[in-house]
Amino acid sequence: MIPTLFSVSYAGLWGQHTLDLESFIRKAAALGYSAVELMAKRPHLSPLDFDSGKLDRIKQCAKENRIQIATIAGYTDFTGGERAAEIPFVEMQLAYVRELARIAQHLDARIVRVFTGYSTAEEECQRDWRKCVLAVRECAALAASHGVCLGVQNHHDTAISTEAYLEFLDEVDHPNCKAMFDPWVPALQGEDLFACAQTLAPRMVQTTVADYVRLKRWAYQPGLVNYRAMPDMMRAVPLGEGFVDLKAFFKGLRAGGFKGFVAYEMCSPLRGGGSEANLDRTAAASLRQIKGECRMKNEE
Repeated sequence: MIPTLFSVSYAGLWGQHTLDLESFIRKAAALGYSAVELMAKRPHLSPLDFDSGKLDRIKQCAKENRIQIATIAGYTDFTGGERAAEIPFVEMQLAYVRELARIAQHLDARIVRVFTGYSTAEEECQRDWRKCVLAVRECAALAASHGVCLGVQNHHDTAISTEAYLEFLDEVDHPNCKAMFDPWVPALQGEDLFACAQTLAPRMVQTTVADYVRLKRWAYQPGLVNYRAMPDMMRAVPLGEGFVDLKAFFKGLRAGGFKGFVAYEMCSPLRGGGSEANLDRTAAASLRQIKGECRMKNEE
């Protein structure tokens, strides 16, 4: 397992401290990570902003800091754009993924990451599914033409549970389409993370991990002089301090023979706030957890 830090953690999207890509790569090295995943949108690795010269500087920075660029993280939603059927939203995203594959090839990255799609309407579930299958299959072929693999992360509504995710990958049925299984939603739904990880490990090139605590929420109802329960709010914490059973998950990865990248992300409001010092403390504590799991594999 290769400890990897995801640049979204220092992108400022939730008000946290922001680093440019070269500063982020140096930060990952200073914290002790072996590899990085780069967010393929502004303020980081947007295809609009990076020509060959700028990509060369990123590659050189990684080399100087002995950091492997593992993954270029794309942001896709292949069911989007339903209100404007005349706009080729899927084709536009395929062009984006093709550009990410070119960038990955330039940077010697191994993986381009994509998502599936959000639900459009309950009665359109099958259509959404088919639309995502066809788009991901074409993405896999585009990535293969640039010598990189396509990884699908179970992040969006379509195929987000473990059972549905496996069904989805089987239906895509492309040799260059790999799993990037994320245990967060399965953990929210009470799935057996050991069994999930063991089953998916042989198909995985990367996992993305984070940990959260649940904060109860209530809404006051004056007419009843009472409170109504609302869905829990999540707050990100260092690995090992939340409800995600990461010990079971990593044990399943080891049992399944997983040898890929383990990317840590801080991609939501974080306990302790978004200062650089708190981000660094959290990333360092999480790295210790990942390295501990790697040592456990060596001891088994």
